[in-house]
Amino acid sequence: MKGYFGLYGGQFVAETLIPALDELEEAFNSFKKNKEAKEELNRYLKDYAGRSTPLYFAKNLTNQLGVRVYLKREDLLHSGAHKINNTLGQIMLAKFMGKRRIIAETGAGQHGVATATAAAILGMECVVYMGEKDAQRQRPNLLRMKLLGAEVRIVKKGSRTLKSAINEALKDWVRNIKTTHYLIGSVVGPHPFPKIVAYFQSIIGKEARRQILLKQKSLPDAVLACVGGGSNAIGIFKGFLKDKGVELYGIEAGGEGLELGKHSAALTAGRPGIMHGALSYLLQNEDGQVAEVHSISAGLDYPGVGPEHSFLKDSGRVRYGVCFDNEALEAFNMLSRLEGIIPALESSHALGYLIKNRESFVNKTVIVNLSGRGDKDLPILEGIYV
Repeated sequence: MKGYFGLYGGQFVAETLIPALDELEEAFNSFKKNKEAKEELNRYLKDYAGRSTPLYFAKNLTNQLGVRVYLKREDLLHSGAHKINNTLGQIMLAKFMGKRRIIAETGAGQHGVATATAAAILGMECVVYMGEKDAQRQRPNLLRMKLLGAEVRIVKKGSRTLKSAINEALKDWVRNIKTTHYLIGSVVGPHPFPKIVAYFQSIIGKEARRQILLKQKSLPDAVLACVGGGSNAIGIFKGFLKDKGVELYGIEAGGEGLELGKHSAALTAGRPGIMHGALSYLLQNEDGQVAEVHSISAGLDYPGVGPEHSFLKDSGRVRYGVCFDNEALEAFNMLSRLEGIIPALESSHALGYLIKNRESFVNKTVIVNLSGRGDKDLPILEGIYV
């Protein structure tokens, strides 16, 4: 069925948005077939964003854990995270459609920074919606967005996090649909957004597969990535989904504890529901309303997940687990001290799961997707380390 991954996905939106979604899907299909457009995107990814990113053998971490650990260094990309892959792609797609205005939502701020960055280099008007709570805890990225020329609109209602920012961005898109492209930052939302974002992020997995084969002449035993909405995870999983011998792990934010209800683990503790235009796993309260969630990481502080992840969970192809706040902090500290790499708190969840479950991975080769760098998280960590 069009726009679905098994049972999940769809277009649960206002009727006024359907023509825009149809237009977007048609333009996306044409864009993928346009040789000049794809070549231009590849030039920007290489010469501007800094692809390809290294697949780094973490020797000290390997010795510490007894697990052969490779890090896919998306943190080395321009703007500091994997988000630039998608924003460059979607803004080029918007120009391909004749749109001149870009709107976006952001939680941790990395998608907002990447959107503002790509809008600056490609000459587009840019508005970013950000929850008040996230703006306070991710102030460095708020300042970066403004410096890059974006108008940042702070959302002071609802959860004041990523969920509220998405709600306001959707309202803007409905009002300005003829001139505006809504640049969704993860594999969420109504069709065709999950497929578009996955397409632009799949470069991570393609590179990682090629690089590991060059380095050790064999595929890894496992690939791990953090999952909020799920774009970095889908991006690296795409390179290995057909390789049945490669175990795939998506790690959600366990927050302060599943039993306390203070977490963001939609796949682990949620059930199917509709939010932001698609059917997928969702954290809900007893009344079926979207639940309040928590994660020390702003980028994982989201009550839902992309529909493709929901399908991959049900199919059993990907194993989904949780990493709690304290475990993510342990991983953050360990990687910083052992390898001189300060990871984003999002990525620290994937590494934290590996550290906690190291006995299951002993003597195996594992790739961890290091989706972003940690300087954006220093305000959160200041009270812990200073």
